[in-house]
This record gives sequence, C-alpha cells and structure tokens, in this order.
Amino acid sequence: MTEQGFEDAQQARYVAIITDGNGRWAKQKNRPVVDGHNAGADTVKARLRDAAEFGVRELTVYSFSTENWSRPAAEVGALMAMFSHRIESETPELHEEGVRMRFIGRRDGVAADLVKKMDWAQDLTDGNDRITLFIAFNYGGRAEIIDAARTFTGGTEEEFRAHLYAPEMHDPDLIIRTSGEQRLSNYLLWQSAYSELIFSDELWPDFTREAFSGCLDEFAARRRRFGGR
Repeated sequence: MTEQGFEDAQQARYVAIITDGNGRWAKQKNRPVVDGHNAGADTVKARLRDAAEFGVRELTVYSFSTENWSRPAAEVGALMAMFSHRIESETPELHEEGVRMRFIGRRDGVAADLVKKMDWAQDLTDGNDRITLFIAFNYGGRAEIIDAARTFTGGTEEEFRAHLYAPEMHDPDLIIRTSGEQRLSNYLLWQSAYSELIFSDELWPDFTREAFSGCLDEFAARRRRFGGR
C-alpha cells in the first residue's frame, strides 16, 4: 500500500510487530539459529523502509525480551554480538534515511559496550523525523509497568505514561505477530489496550512487503470503537 492508498481509509500510523519465527525459519533450512536472527534483522530493516513509504510514523519491533535470557547461552551470546555489530554498522545508514532510533527496555544485565552503542545510536538519530523505530530490547511489558510504578506518585493514566520507558510513544494502532502464534507474549501490555491485532502465518524472515501491506489493508477495513458503539 502506498501513502496515496491511505487517503480514503483509516491509516495505521503507529505499528508494533512481534517478529516471531526466526528460529523455526533457521531450523526449516537446516541452518544455525543465528542465521535466522540475521535474516530476521534484514527483514526488520526492509519492512522499516516499507513502513516509512506507507506513511507509518512509528514502528516498534520486539527484538529481545526479558524472558529470552533463558535461551541457550550460545544463542544469547550470538544475538548480543549481532545486535552490537548491526547497531554500529547500520545506524549511519538509517540516520541518512531520516530514521529516529529509540531503545526501550531494561539496561541492567546488558553489556556496557552494547549499552554505549545503543545510546550512541539514539543520540545520533535524535533529530530525525521521517519515522521512529522503537526497538524493544531486554523488554517485558510487566517489567515496564513495574518500573513505572516504582516512581509513580500521580493519579491519572497520562501521569503514569510519563514514567514508561518511552512516554512519547503512541499507543499502537496495530500489532502484528508473525509465525502463526496468537498471543502478545508480554509485549506493550500498557500501550496495547485498544490496539487492533493481526496474526500472520509467515515466519518473520518470510514476512514480505506484500504481507505487510496486506495487514495494513486489513486494519484500514476495520472499525475501531474504543469501547463505544
């Protein structure tokens, strides 16, 4: 779908994706699991560019959850090395394309060198406004709510929002989960209260521009009521 296609339809400007299926993709191809994660990272970059063309203003991707530390140590280590390399090598390119990068999640337990690269990427791209890429890294929805509650002394939802990891993030209009699984898996629990949900059968590395466009088309055809009639 192009920006022109949204003129007469409801547009999903704030989209979040649970990028599920990298490991199964690698297993199907008899390849190491890290190959699946690298293929998934390539798909993130490709769909980010599509999102900008489609008029999406914010794209949030679930890259590493607080629960993912329980995976085999070799897989976790390979993931951390991949994140570090890709942040360093791809941030300048995304910066040139007008992407603003934000990392949301806990920093404890993450290597200091990786945290430094995340901060560098955020600082470098902070002034960009074509599209914001929120990367949920060492992230859990319950953890975010607990962390916000620790410092919350107000009484309204908007005051509580100010204590979330990224208060400026809009609630997603649409949450997409790939790989055929149908659950939120502790993702954006506060922000997803009225998000539309679409579950796609494709494994994340196989999630094409056409599949993404199809999800946006399905969202555009829905009627959102927000508790009303």
